[in-house]
Amino acid sequence: MIIFAAMNSIYYSVRMHAECNSRHLSGAERLVLPEQVESVTTDLLLRALQLSPDVVSVSVDKILSEQIEFGAIPSITLMPQVGYEQGRKEAVALLVEAGVTELSALRAIAAIANGASEAGFAMRGAMLVDVCSGERLEKDHTRGVRASRLDLTSAAALSLTTLLQQHDLTHLRTREALVLAAKVLAAPSVVAELCWSDAADYTAGYVASQKTGYCRFAQLKPLGDLRGGRAFFVRPDADLTATIAFLEQTPFLADRHGAIRSLEGRQ
Repeated sequence: MIIFAAMNSIYYSVRMHAECNSRHLSGAERLVLPEQVESVTTDLLLRALQLSPDVVSVSVDKILSEQIEFGAIPSITLMPQVGYEQGRKEAVALLVEAGVTELSALRAIAAIANGASEAGFAMRGAMLVDVCSGERLEKDHTRGVRASRLDLTSAAALSLTTLLQQHDLTHLRTREALVLAAKVLAAPSVVAELCWSDAADYTAGYVASQKTGYCRFAQLKPLGDLRGGRAFFVRPDADLTATIAFLEQTPFLADRHGAIRSLEGRQ
């Protein structure tokens, strides 16, 4: 595990959300130093405008360092290259290894694959899923629960970027997914996370847990499919109020990360 320190007194949470016809298009955020706010805000706005949205919302909030939780990005395993159907089977096996029942894993995969929002589209946030029964616990099945106020320290970001480049993982979504998974796994009562992208041209996804680390699949959906999303699996005795408060409100910076191992050559 590579460890870095962060000792700055003030950060800013910069968050972007874009939608079209009341449907979620894109969301992204950073937790940055004051001198980075202008450039990061511009970057996120330009990213949203590429999608021709009806509405783009950008918010900037000051965060004091004493409010920030620091944590680690888990070790990364690159899973073998398989089709999305086989990938989903292997994702179920990883979730079961992490402590999720097969029933719960299968129900979450079906919900994401069919469009987890009430309208049959991707949700803005994530499902909260009972680790045993597969019951959805989030109150709003369109918005879901959004992990927010998160980023990497500058030193950890530089080191992680170098590591990812060595494995040809240069897409911005990979970095963002790793940071999000780190915060999700730090949340109280969360056992595991399942995710694949809702972007038509991006088929990758992952399973993350404290037991398995971050296991990345190159394909968890067909190319061109706009349905994707996240499931956060929580214990049956979870204090949902505390879990949601941590995910949505507690500032989180990943200041260290693990190594990468590749299983891509194995069948």
